[in-house]
Amino acid sequence: MSDALRRTLVGEVRALFNDQAKGEKPVQRAEDPFIPAGSVAARVHGDVTTMMVGGVAALLLQMLHPGALGGVWDHSDFRRDMRGRLRRTARFIAITTYGSKPAAQAAIAHVRGIHAKVGGVQPGGTPYRADDPRLLAWVHVAGSLCFLDAWRRFGGPLTIAEQDAYFADVAPVAEALGADPVPRTRRAAEALLTSFRPELNVDHRVREVARLVLQQRGETLRDVPAQTVQGLIGRAAVDLLPGWARTMHGLSGSGLARPAVDALTLGVAGTLRWAFSAPARA
Repeated sequence: MSDALRRTLVGEVRALFNDQAKGEKPVQRAEDPFIPAGSVAARVHGDVTTMMVGGVAALLLQMLHPGALGGVWDHSDFRRDMRGRLRRTARFIAITTYGSKPAAQAAIAHVRGIHAKVGGVQPGGTPYRADDPRLLAWVHVAGSLCFLDAWRRFGGPLTIAEQDAYFADVAPVAEALGADPVPRTRRAAEALLTSFRPELNVDHRVREVARLVLQQRGETLRDVPAQTVQGLIGRAAVDLLPGWARTMHGLSGSGLARPAVDALTLGVAGTLRWAFSAPARA
C-alpha cells in the first residue's frame, strides 16, 4: 500500500475524531497522563477500529436506560449532529487517557458542569438527572464493557487479570465524574450491568436514536468507501451487543455472515493500524 494511501487514511481518521472547524487537533500523549501510560486502558483506547465498534455498541446499549436516553433526547441536537456526539465522546476518552492530568481534570470538570444542568422527566413521570451517580455508573459500565469487548474481538486476547486491570484503570475517571458504584473487575462490571436490566426499556425514542446511529453515512473517501466501512462498523457493533440487548432493540445479529463481518472488520483494523504505524512521508 502506498504512502499516499497512508496519508489519506490518517487524515480522514483525524478529521473524523477532531472537529477541524473548531481547530481541534489530535490529543498528544502527555508525560503525566491521568491513566498511566502502558496500562491496559491505554492499549485498548488507542485502537481506532475497536473504539469505533465499541463506541457505537456502547451508545446502543446506554440508550436502553430511560434516564440516559432522556438526557440525549431532551438536551442534545443528536438528530443533526450524531457524529459530533460520538466525536465528543471519543475526544473525552482520548484526553482522559492520554492527555496531561490538568487537561483530563479540566475535561472532567467541563462534563460535570454540563451534567449539572441536564435533567427532566421520563414519559412515565419519573424524574432523571444526568449527574445522578447511579445513572453515571450505568453509562460508565455499559461503555467500558463495550470498548473492552470490541478490543477482545478485533484487537487481541486479554487475560482475566488484564480485563480486571482495565476496569481498575478507568475507574478513577468514572469516580471523578461522580459515578457510583464503579466496578474495578470484570465480574463486578457484569454484575452491575445485570442489576440494571429491570430498569431498561425500549420505546419510539430508542428506535429513533438507534436508527440514526446505525444509518450514519459519510462521503466516499478517495481510497476507501466510507459508507461501506461505516455500515460494517455498525454491523460489528450490533454483533457485539449482548443477545438480550439486540432483542430489545429488535435487531438481528449477522448469523451465518458473522465470520465474514468479523474478517472484514479485522481487515479495516489492520489497515488503520498500518496507516498509523509510521509517519507518512511527504
